[in-house]
Amino acid sequence: MRICVAENVGVRLGQATVLDDVSIGVSAGEWIAIVGPNGAGKTTLLSVMAGLLGSSGTVSIDGHDLARLSPRQRARLLAYVPQQPEVPPGMSVNSYVLLGRTPHLSPLGVEGPRDFAIVEEVLDQLDLRGLGHRNLESLSGGELQRCHLARAIAQSTPIVFLDEPTTSLDLGHQQQALDLIERLRRERQITVVMTMHDLTLAAQYSDRMALLSDGRVVAEGSPSQVLESNHLSTLYRARIKVLKVDDDIVVVPISNQERSP
Repeated sequence: MRICVAENVGVRLGQATVLDDVSIGVSAGEWIAIVGPNGAGKTTLLSVMAGLLGSSGTVSIDGHDLARLSPRQRARLLAYVPQQPEVPPGMSVNSYVLLGRTPHLSPLGVEGPRDFAIVEEVLDQLDLRGLGHRNLESLSGGELQRCHLARAIAQSTPIVFLDEPTTSLDLGHQQQALDLIERLRRERQITVVMTMHDLTLAAQYSDRMALLSDGRVVAEGSPSQVLESNHLSTLYRARIKVLKVDDDIVVVPISNQERSP
């Protein structure tokens, strides 16, 4: 079952075509990674699919045309975590994560027992309970990343869009963040759509990949189908080799410098 479908999406900014007749579908429970060189249109496509940017063509979530939905209605269907979310000054972790429940409240309503219970469960799952009363500005990069994810999960939506979720994290925190997303996906039956620069990490965690170049999808399928050395070398204008290490795909740049004996 397709939970998200983008058909013939196009975006122009001034005289530049950022997305050109892009069509992509995402199945319920799937983890799809949108990859490609800088300027390929990854973040733009994610923003369109999340209903944050207008375009030609259509985008639907769970059978609903996003263009016909109010922001509150969209927020009940999807959660979006940008690369660098704004951090409200002076706000605690508990209060920030509780904001994820806002779309489910009536216009003049306040949070009830169910909302607080959901937030407590999410804080436990992301190992944030001990940080609940800490100010967001006092957290480390990895802790703050978990808070952004917690707020998105607290929205209780069937699909989550993540724009470069490992940006600014070191290798250990990148792995922890992606492991956490995978665990939450399985436990909560969430569909995940993310953009990523790191092709190796994207290949290891995603079920399917969409490779963009110059605003078009040039390859789509499993990581082993999409990540092909010659094709990547051409698109990225680099010397790239795709290796198989045990059962994992590893994408590495190759130097052409001669080594001293």
